[in-house]
Amino acid sequence: MFGRLSKYIHVMGVGFQNTFVYRWNFLLRVLFSFIPLMGTFYLWTAIFKNPSVQMGGYAFRQMISYFLALVLLDSLASPTEDDFQIASDIRDGLINQFLLKPINYLGYRFSLFCSARLIYTATTILPVLAVLWYMRSYLAFPMEPSTWFMAALATFFSATLQFLMAFCSAMMAFWLLDVSAPIFIIFSIEYLAGGHMFPLDLMSKRLYQLLMLTPFPYEYWFPLGVFLSRFSSRQLWLGFGMQILWCLLFFGISRLIWGRGIRKYTAVGG
Repeated sequence: MFGRLSKYIHVMGVGFQNTFVYRWNFLLRVLFSFIPLMGTFYLWTAIFKNPSVQMGGYAFRQMISYFLALVLLDSLASPTEDDFQIASDIRDGLINQFLLKPINYLGYRFSLFCSARLIYTATTILPVLAVLWYMRSYLAFPMEPSTWFMAALATFFSATLQFLMAFCSAMMAFWLLDVSAPIFIIFSIEYLAGGHMFPLDLMSKRLYQLLMLTPFPYEYWFPLGVFLSRFSSRQLWLGFGMQILWCLLFFGISRLIWGRGIRKYTAVGG
């Protein structure tokens, strides 16, 4: 067991070294992500002209906290071009080496994903904390340690789900020469249905219930809702169950697509 894990730990070490080279790119990326955040801030400031007004159960401070937490969640859980890198490995024949060695390609890519997220978070945590401190008067973060723990657990499952969905999307490269179009379509759906534009519980009850049956809300909305204590105990455990269910489902889909893709794959190049 340790021998199996050690090779993936080694892959993470290599990933740390490779990713650390691009630390300034990560820093610039998170700094520029604050520009749309400022636009969002001024938009909701205009909507909440009267700070005592609530919208869908959200006060002004809760709404601003939602979008600030979204920036932090993005840095912790969102893949950074992992899908395009996987598609490139398939297209350029770089997966040949994994067909001859005792290493699982999914485990290899997940190890690189974890190393990239850790380096990205370590590089960007200071400017993110600086922005949180600057806007602390607008924030309404939870006080209970249990809420922070639940939110961290939901973030872990969110990162796993996002990686598995990106991996499945990239596997289309076995059949398509260019996977950028379907990947961008999926990204657009995630952006709207995942809670990037607004909290999903502002939707109509029927549409919200239907949307919660899809995997997209469990990428962003659910961890943020846990963080802001938007769920009852029953909704909380049901949400965790759905996160785990979707992770297992996409894990099975990834194994199925990989098996079918390898049977179709023609080994060329390196």
